[in-house]
Amino acid sequence: MEDILDIYEKPYDPAVPVVCMDEKPYHLPGGEAREPLPIRRGDTRKTDSEYVRGGTYSIFVFVEPLGGM
Repeated sequence: MEDILDIYEKPYDPAVPVVCMDEKPYHLPGGEAREPLPIRRGDTRKTDSEYVRGGTYSIFVFVEPLGGM
């Protein structure tokens, strides 16, 4: 880990850019697993916490921290 931190202390060199990557996975809800109970007068909607999974995707971010961008 110390070797990686030493890279960030080096001065900026456009010929040798330092590029960092980060990934954030997300899941896509596909809908309700069960139909919600009917609403009664003066009550709130009753839903189940279970859901149908609709798939996943990931967001990737690439940055050049020493370049100031």
